[in-house]
Amino acid sequence: MPPAEVAPLRAGEPGRLGAYRLAGRLGEGGQGVVYLGEGPSGEQVAIKWLRPDLAADPDMVERFLREVAAAKRVAPFCTAQVVETGVEAERPYIVSEYIEGPSLQKRVLTGGPLAGPALHRLAVGTATALAAIHRAGIVHRDLKPANVIMGPDGPRVIDFGIARALDASSTLTSRPVGTPSYMSPEQIMGHAAGPAADLFAWGCTIVHAATGESPFGNDSLPAVINRILNGEPKLGNLQPPLRDTVVACLSKDPNARPTAEQVLLGLLQHTAPTPAILEEAAAAAAAPPAPGPGSGAGPRPFSSGQSAPPPSSRVAGPSPSSSPAAGPR
Repeated sequence: MPPAEVAPLRAGEPGRLGAYRLAGRLGEGGQGVVYLGEGPSGEQVAIKWLRPDLAADPDMVERFLREVAAAKRVAPFCTAQVVETGVEAERPYIVSEYIEGPSLQKRVLTGGPLAGPALHRLAVGTATALAAIHRAGIVHRDLKPANVIMGPDGPRVIDFGIARALDASSTLTSRPVGTPSYMSPEQIMGHAAGPAADLFAWGCTIVHAATGESPFGNDSLPAVINRILNGEPKLGNLQPPLRDTVVACLSKDPNARPTAEQVLLGLLQHTAPTPAILEEAAAAAAAPPAPGPGSGAGPRPFSSGQSAPPPSSRVAGPSPSSSPAAGPR
């Protein structure tokens, strides 16, 4: 039986994509519709199908397929694992593992802000995912509550639609991309956006989880941009030591922000010995970086009771190595 969150198919939508029967709609985003599918053996999957108008744009098709390449490089327990890709009616689609659970955005909207162990588990899980993403040589660039699925085994970071591979200097320069309330100052200015931009978005996401609101608001675009560039974040009742970590991540200066690994190690210092997800997190943080240009010694532990580490203590960004997310953008 399809989950309660699934909406029925609309008139004109196909009953199948490739080998998969479509059971309903999971959501719709800028790139297209995400369907709940059922495979030949009865397994449930999420299928993202590119919109018809975008399928005619080679750049959009390239971006869509880049999502596959990015997600395939990330540890499967951190995201939705790609199963396969295909083309139907000249429109590409991506078949991913189906993660049952609401997005963080919906969870906070319907159940209220998180606190205590639930908030700490979210922080550890998402920091683990970012550490894995960055070690795979990827910058996500659109981390936000809508792109975190609250799965039964912990949070998963999804939607690599605007992710980019890191170059040798571990930074990216491009026009502004992302979701304004969660974009770093350097993204807004169109400057280099490296892993530190994801840490800024992580801080914003944790504040949303704890308070129900972005630290820089969700009103008019000019107002949000002005606050991100010039204002101080509103952290509500977010408590130390997590509050201190978030403050460090929301620094205007990307060089002053801790790395994902430093955040993770700091969070684990405040975690009682428990669950397997924390063992996975520790393993992800301790794993040696991928070889190649820019890989250096591992980060020193970042205590969430400390201020952000100075630039000299930051780890050199992960080197490049050679996919979708279940949820819509």
